[in-house]
Amino acid sequence: VQLQASGGGLVQAGGSLRLSCAASGDRFNKYGVGWFRQAPGKEREFVAAINWSGNSVQYSDVLSPKDRFAISRDNDKSMAFLQMNNLKPEDTAIYFCAARRGPPREVDSSYEFWGQGTQVTVSS
Repeated sequence: VQLQASGGGLVQAGGSLRLSCAASGDRFNKYGVGWFRQAPGKEREFVAAINWSGNSVQYSDVLSPKDRFAISRDNDKSMAFLQMNNLKPEDTAIYFCAARRGPPREVDSSYEFWGQGTQVTVSS
């Protein structure tokens, strides 16, 4: 499966962005999907994940509070989304979507397929 992330941009603290991940090349509902991010000089970290049907989601503790972000998917459109609200400067990073066969995981090395990343910059 091929993935393409989009929707990043520059936003002020407290603002919102919605990231999209478009999949092609295979039946999307075979895959768990994760969102990860990498800030300059830092390791890539887990943000959120969703299972194939969308009825099970996970969020990273670093989001504090976790309900700032919401992951979702639309299998009919082969897309996944990450709604990000109340953004903070520390959310600035390149955001990646990833897919893996089977249940989603918080470990990036368990994902087989990656999108190219989309830059999110939050100004204070």
